[in-house]
Amino acid sequence: MAVDFCKSRTKENLMKAFAGESQARNRYTIAAEMAREHHMYSVSRIFLFTAEQERAHAHRYYELLKEAEGENIEICGSFPVDTFDSLTDLLRAAQHNETEEYKDVYQSFGDQAKEEGFLEAASVFYQTAEVENTHAKRFGAIKKLLETNTYFELGQEGAWMCLNCGHIHRGTKAPEVCPLCRHEKGFFIPLSLAPYTDGSIAVM
Repeated sequence: MAVDFCKSRTKENLMKAFAGESQARNRYTIAAEMAREHHMYSVSRIFLFTAEQERAHAHRYYELLKEAEGENIEICGSFPVDTFDSLTDLLRAAQHNETEEYKDVYQSFGDQAKEEGFLEAASVFYQTAEVENTHAKRFGAIKKLLETNTYFELGQEGAWMCLNCGHIHRGTKAPEVCPLCRHEKGFFIPLSLAPYTDGSIAVM
């Protein structure tokens, strides 16, 4: 039997998801500011890149709430407070939160939406969960590089891109200053993590 959207759990779950994605966007924007304070400009841009995707998720959930237009939706939920001074702690928290959304929250929301007959909402929950898994893996990879001191130095041949000017440096470590634009080391990112870049460029 069809469920009235305005009386459904899916309506509340969409609002919870909208609230969660909106908060994630702000958390990552704040984390980006902290990364800049640590002169880790490339990590700052990764946080901002992810924040913009969270904004897109929030927008999609908001669209699916149109049937409840004009209504105030009361929700009960718990949301993280991640105000760590350590960049690796921020990345660890972000990885944990994204994994939780992927494994638990959005799978459950998707199952409930499917059960209530809201197949579009279910599909959006499931697909967003996969994106959150990508976010978790990205944050985890960056955290590991920082923890092992291999973000800027490998001890073997590697490649880095300056996110300010696009210069690709090859060697065992990133330069202290970009030889092209003279921006500091914090603008360099391992080429394997550089946006819009084919990783095979590193071995050319």
